[in-house]
Amino acid sequence: MKSLHHPNRKDFMLPAVLHALSDPIRLKMVAQMHSSGEQACKNFDVPIANSTRSQHIRTLREAGITFTRFEGTKRLLSLRTEDLNSRFPGLLDSILNVYDKEEV
Repeated sequence: MKSLHHPNRKDFMLPAVLHALSDPIRLKMVAQMHSSGEQACKNFDVPIANSTRSQHIRTLREAGITFTRFEGTKRLLSLRTEDLNSRFPGLLDSILNVYDKEEV
């Protein structure tokens, strides 16, 4: 399997993170990982084609929001919460708190 690029914590850029979190589909995926932990790519409850889901996953990874690891043929995604909180303290929690309130 090919190696995937994951940016270093110091290379996270606020505009890229905010852009990645601005899309409702990506925000839903992040909220699902936040509440349920690591997820297989195919387990996201989003009404989109596989190719579109892959693009959203790449955007999240390249912004530094998620980490992707391989387990056999599966790709498992997890949030880089510690890295995000170190670089942008409270940002992810603030966004997800508002998201949770709007989804209720």
